[in-house]
Amino acid sequence: MKEVKIGLLGCGTVGTGVARILLNSSDLLQSRIGAKLILKHVADLDMKTDRGICFDEGVFVSDAFQVVDDPDIDIIVEMIGGETVARKLMMKAIANGKHVVTANKALLASHGIEIFRAASQKGVDIGFEASVGGCMPIIKTIRESLVGNRILEMRGILNGTCNYILSSITETGVPFAEALKKAQEKGFAEADPTLDIEGFDTAHKLALLSSLAYGMELNLDDIYVEGISNINSMDIEFAKQSGYTIKLLAISKFSGDSVEARVHPTMIPSGNLLSNVSGSLNAVTVTGDAVGEILLHGYGAGMMPTASAVIGDIADIARNLMLGVSNRIPGLSYQPQHIRKIPVTPMDDIRTHYYFRFSALDRPGVLSRVAGILGDHGISIQTVHQRGRDEKGAVPIVMVTHIAREADVMNAMDQISSLDVIADTPVLIRIESDDID
Repeated sequence: MKEVKIGLLGCGTVGTGVARILLNSSDLLQSRIGAKLILKHVADLDMKTDRGICFDEGVFVSDAFQVVDDPDIDIIVEMIGGETVARKLMMKAIANGKHVVTANKALLASHGIEIFRAASQKGVDIGFEASVGGCMPIIKTIRESLVGNRILEMRGILNGTCNYILSSITETGVPFAEALKKAQEKGFAEADPTLDIEGFDTAHKLALLSSLAYGMELNLDDIYVEGISNINSMDIEFAKQSGYTIKLLAISKFSGDSVEARVHPTMIPSGNLLSNVSGSLNAVTVTGDAVGEILLHGYGAGMMPTASAVIGDIADIARNLMLGVSNRIPGLSYQPQHIRKIPVTPMDDIRTHYYFRFSALDRPGVLSRVAGILGDHGISIQTVHQRGRDEKGAVPIVMVTHIAREADVMNAMDQISSLDVIADTPVLIRIESDDID
């Protein structure tokens, strides 16, 4: 029986899950792959923590570079995270002719061009299913199942922390700070949740998906990113009354000449497939010219769901090793010579519906002044709602627009904000619905 030797770098939450599956499901994996997967080394600086796994003597080491340089190891599994040490280890592994499996979306989104080019030149594979959507097989779906489709659009809930917070506010009406605290207590959010709640984690994932879907060079810096920290229960309640649900969405649309790539809080119709994805779950819809719209749904994080995706990549590479092949499927879905620069549509040119909430002083003519400014910028109002006066003497006014251009909307909002009758900074949330091309 052929053996495939594995070196695991990092034995934190997900790394521990990977080790457990490799050790506890060895017979199952062997029966499906036709090779025995051997966990030869696990590298982690913390050699004292009890991970509930009994490793054979000599398996656990502290020097990750020792593992990368081991000539017997076929596959390196990078679970360290970050963009510094992990990058050095990954590039060294590739230079040594080893295949790599990783869940490191930040590293791939920032340095993917360098990494995938090096892997292609060296003839090794990079498996990264776990980097987007946890156990959801979105990368395999785009690279393999939808290979005959032109991908037209993707919309996704790709961060479990944000989805848990927004779901909590929607279902219980708790303030944002309380929902965040609960997410931290449950382990869904880090002590410093900035990467998640400000949308950057989702942007890393969208950069990878857009490259896979359209054959475009990774361009993280061009993605518009806006987080959920300014969303409150009032906006969520207004959304519910209007038949919408607020989610942090990753949105990507291909026009042929450019790609929309944006991450921001979004109102979606309550009947939309994504509107009922609650808690820490992730989901993404992909629209192809042949299949129409499909939905993938599952846990986007957690020890065992993410480890499951890592094991899937290990199995794919092990099967290739059995046949003596590599690079059977291009790392970024397209053959390297067909990956090109595709411009990202400027945010100013985006056209969609908008939700506005103004806190206005209760004076005659306020609504007409606001509506007049919107009209001057070519923005048509679809609905208007007004609540009773609050304790500050201001009146919340909510408007939903017909389709408008982002630049016009932002100019109008600047002008409205400067009015002496507007008490607080206006709130703007974009709306995605089926009537938007």
